[in-house]
Amino acid sequence: MSNSQTRATKRYQEKNGLISKSYKLKRELTVQFKEACERAGVSQAEQIAKMMKTFIDEHPE
Repeated sequence: MSNSQTRATKRYQEKNGLISKSYKLKRELTVQFKEACERAGVSQAEQIAKMMKTFIDEHPE
């Protein structure tokens, strides 16, 4: 059974349209990406979303 914090987090994520995705990537690439995000002062999720949006914009329907 989940606790109240877990339920609250789940409700927040559903309300805001957040989902979890899993990808298999080379370890070295992910380490370099993490370090680059830290140097830039951005979260990894924020940067991935930004790159995805750019790619989507470059390849319209």
